[in-house]
Amino acid sequence: MRSPRLLALAAAGGLLLTACGGGGESVDTGGGGGGGGGDNVLVAAVSAQPDQFDPHVTSAYPSFQVLENVYDTLAVPDAEDLTMQPSLAESWETSEDGLTWTFTLREGVTFHDGSEFDAADVVYSYNRIIDEELNNAYRFATVTNVEAVDPQTVEITVSQPTPNLPALIGGFKGMAILPEGAAEEYDLTTEAVGTGPFTLESSDASRTELAAYEDYWGGAPSIDGVEFRYITEPAAALTALQNGEVQWTDNVPPQQIESLEGDDAVELATTPSVDYWYMSMNYAREPFGNPQVRQAIATAIDRAAVTEAARFGAAQPNQTAIPEDSFYYYDYAPYDANAQEAQSLIQQAGVQTPLTMGLMVTDEFPETVTAAQVIASQLEPIGITVDVQTVDFATWLDRQAQGDFDAFLLGWLGNIDPFDFYHAQHITDGSSNYQGYSNPEVDRLLDSAATETDEDARKDLYDQAAKLIVDDVSYLYLYNPDVVQAWAPGLSGYEIRADKAINFEGVELP
Repeated sequence: MRSPRLLALAAAGGLLLTACGGGGESVDTGGGGGGGGGDNVLVAAVSAQPDQFDPHVTSAYPSFQVLENVYDTLAVPDAEDLTMQPSLAESWETSEDGLTWTFTLREGVTFHDGSEFDAADVVYSYNRIIDEELNNAYRFATVTNVEAVDPQTVEITVSQPTPNLPALIGGFKGMAILPEGAAEEYDLTTEAVGTGPFTLESSDASRTELAAYEDYWGGAPSIDGVEFRYITEPAAALTALQNGEVQWTDNVPPQQIESLEGDDAVELATTPSVDYWYMSMNYAREPFGNPQVRQAIATAIDRAAVTEAARFGAAQPNQTAIPEDSFYYYDYAPYDANAQEAQSLIQQAGVQTPLTMGLMVTDEFPETVTAAQVIASQLEPIGITVDVQTVDFATWLDRQAQGDFDAFLLGWLGNIDPFDFYHAQHITDGSSNYQGYSNPEVDRLLDSAATETDEDARKDLYDQAAKLIVDDVSYLYLYNPDVVQAWAPGLSGYEIRADKAINFEGVELP
């Protein structure tokens, strides 16, 4: 048995995200703790609370904001260019036929419960995802075997060459390595046992607290811990930063980005992201299963206007998923914000108007509410009344999983490889295909692209798939946002990243 040193979180009910009203918001500076836990604790203002802490189960970005600092993967994206670099694996190599990957593991690594990391932990973690068909099992689609050759060596066998395997297993902390037997020994929804620079200490409805892990293999962090504080309203988060109540936030009001560039009270940083924001409709809810209705809606929406309202210039409209500065960008924009053409498509579909479409958003990501309001105004002239349904994020996730929606609006964050942008979302029965899309030709193209080793040929396959996805309106793509973050002057050791991963390992407070 491992001897646990972890603190269980507050009651599980505290993990549920709380609904936030649309009015003003007071900033909780911590019960009796002044700045929230000590002079050398970084206080970070984020917009939403984690739904849970099991890295293999959650798909919520607020959870991964925390887990990025608690868990490790075999490989990790480089902060500057997102190429895959060693982490828990010191190195890897492939066989001549591309079907065997051999990973040499780092020595001297311990989990937060004091147990030593070795190959058995990797085998356990990956088999858990595969055998239990958890969220990211699709990333192992070509994997036929994961074997511990010896305590410091893991061999992964694939059925077809899989050139992006390091990105598949290291692109984000959903592929984290757990100690062998962790799911049986711990309640991973409320506990965490990683190898990362911080340990999970507590979490409730207002904050999550981490403590520095002194035995971290990369060297103990300079700060004593991190407190993630949930401040939904961007204006309130910015005020807390300017007042010194927090030292970092990614919840910056987009309309204030330009003015903040000359503000000595904050350090502002922006960079193009690898994220995209989109709307999707439920194929099982008529008339949204009708392709002409979806195309009519795609034709009526003015993406530039939606982008400007939601992001105030800190984003680029796009009718496909991958941003313009990527090799895999596909310049395809068949919809031109034409209400008359949209009305014609509705008539061709034989659908009677007016009709009502529920559009599910969450005020824990305020730009979704703003975007939905603009979309509602754009669809009204073609006879579609949009019922903007604003819910807390926990409810949003539950309704998405249950198929309880006409349409929803959100973003996909931290995409590294084109596989991340398209595969699970659009392949038939994909783990993130909540809209119910199925196109055999798209399946063929996505499967072929996943194993294609020639980069130009791979791009061509993804371009063909993206065209069909856009034409079918599996997703109605809106824009690629910039990453915008701000922190206290004098804070050092933090790097803003295109994949929006938040890593406080190297931070030093002023």
